[in-house]
Amino acid sequence: MNKLLNVVLLLVIPSLGYTQPSTARSSGEIKGPFLWKSNIYPGTERSYWVYVPSQYDAKKPACLMVVQDGLSRANGWHLPTVLDSLISEKKIPVLIGVFIDHGTVPSGNDYYPRYNRSFEYDALGDRYSRFLLEELLPEVSRSYNISADPNDRSIAGASSGAICAFNVAWERPDQFRRVLSTIGTYVGLRGADELATLVRKTEAKPLRIFLQDGTQDLNIYAGDWWMANQNMLSALSWAGYEVNHAWGEGGGHDSKHTITILPDALTWLWKDYPAPVQT
Repeated sequence: MNKLLNVVLLLVIPSLGYTQPSTARSSGEIKGPFLWKSNIYPGTERSYWVYVPSQYDAKKPACLMVVQDGLSRANGWHLPTVLDSLISEKKIPVLIGVFIDHGTVPSGNDYYPRYNRSFEYDALGDRYSRFLLEELLPEVSRSYNISADPNDRSIAGASSGAICAFNVAWERPDQFRRVLSTIGTYVGLRGADELATLVRKTEAKPLRIFLQDGTQDLNIYAGDWWMANQNMLSALSWAGYEVNHAWGEGGGHDSKHTITILPDALTWLWKDYPAPVQT
């Protein structure tokens, strides 16, 4: 049975047993920004960064964590420090982090590009997964030995980036099987309000999903984020997925709660590795 967690905002999940690491740990390196111009999203360009842990050995395929919204999201989560700690403590495997910004369309004026974020992140379908698998990740793999095993690959995001992360794994479970979704926008912007129904109507896929949200998340014309995330949890649980969650009392549409639960969420996503994710 899946263990479903209810936590108070700004309190670490107690039952997963995460303790603060010692200060004596090796720090990974963040390389970039690198510029990428996409053909799958014509006219767009974006920056990306690569996190390389000190334990990385080019002779051994490394696991992967893709994060939407680039280095700003990773830093907002304190993710590089968390990865340093968890990898050093062997709570998660050695992994390469790829932190990718959404696309922008230059306007000729440096101050006012057109942002392509909602078009890329909120939409259903396989376009963004093709962007990752046909364009960006092959480029990163030219420099780093990244495992092609879907059990070794995770993807994460917040808000619309969480929709994007889930949708990539949903479309391509042959490539990604571990999903971190925080304050997910499972509402009616570009069709993501249909995902919970699709989960119920589709044979379960080999995915492991961690959901985070708070009771004071957005409630606007497109939907109610708090209710939508609970609906996703219900659908995933009913359909037989390995799913876990952290709900924050009073948590809004921000990263405050995520910061407190991130080490435990990542530890759970990679639990029992290298045992494969099961349906």
